[in-house]
Amino acid sequence: MTQPAAGVLLIADPFLKDPNFMRTVVLLTEHQEEGTVGFVLNRQYENTLDELLPDMDGFSVPVYYGGPVQMNTIHFLHCQPQLVPGGVEIMPGIYWGGDFDSVMQHLKDGSLDANDIRFFIGYSGWSAGQLDGEMEEKTWLTVAATHELIFHPNAEEIWKESLKHLGGEYEMMINFPIDPQLN
Repeated sequence: MTQPAAGVLLIADPFLKDPNFMRTVVLLTEHQEEGTVGFVLNRQYENTLDELLPDMDGFSVPVYYGGPVQMNTIHFLHCQPQLVPGGVEIMPGIYWGGDFDSVMQHLKDGSLDANDIRFFIGYSGWSAGQLDGEMEEKTWLTVAATHELIFHPNAEEIWKESLKHLGGEYEMMINFPIDPQLN
């Protein structure tokens, strides 16, 4: 397993029951001694960007549920640093944040393709040592993130596709029932 770090995916164990993270894939953007930050990639939020930001009327870009922390904030990942200055590179070619006004302007003028950016409401966070404890409990599987998984066109497939990246016995987990007692 890959150690937690920026640019690593946390793949929820098939039997994880926590409703915030059941069958999710979380991209870690920061993992330090003080704690960890990431975003759930595979849960689309019920509102689109134009429904959350009135000045973006007509831009019904999907927004994803980043996690249960600070659900009153919007974050974004992108792969266009030449258009969005100020982002933090979390892995080669993938950036977290940057100048929000630039993003809005480039979306409006069409120079930023909605496929090159992912918006999140809230984020996932772990305090110092918390994620390490969850890793010891085997709550998460890990794999290096790829551009294709981060910007996958079908969010509902990301969990399965992430398990496929692990290969071998993990591919079988794709078909595990959510509750084996119901099997």
